[in-house]
Amino acid sequence: MGKFIIRTVSSGIKFDLKAGNGEVIATSEVYSSLQACKNGIESVRKNAVIAAVEDQTKENFEEEKHPKFELYQDKAGGYRFRLKARNGEIIAVSESYTAMASCKNGVASVRKNAPEAAVIEEK
Repeated sequence: MGKFIIRTVSSGIKFDLKAGNGEVIATSEVYSSLQACKNGIESVRKNAVIAAVEDQTKENFEEEKHPKFELYQDKAGGYRFRLKARNGEIIAVSESYTAMASCKNGVASVRKNAPEAAVIEEK
C-alpha cells in the first residue's frame, strides 16, 4: 500500500507519494503551510483515479479536459508526467523516466497508491 510522506524543506512543506515498495512515484509543489499540503494530498487522491491521460509526446495529440495526467518529454530526453487538478493547477509531478512505458507505469502506480487507503506520515 502506498503512502504520502509530508516533509519540510527550506522553502516550505511538500509531499512525496511512495509506492508499496518505498519508491517515490510523485512529488508535490512546495506549500506554505501544513494544511495547504494536506489539501494538495486530498486533491491528488480525488483526481488521480478520474484523470484522463494526455500524451503530449505524440504529434497532433488530443487535448484532454482537467483533471488529467500530462505525459511529456523533458529537455534531457526523459519522459515525465504531471497530474493537473480540475482547475488546471499542477498537483504532482514524476521523476524522469528513460522509457515511455515506465512513465505510463508511474501513472498507473499513482492511480493505485493515491486513493483514500494511502497513509499520511509527517517527517
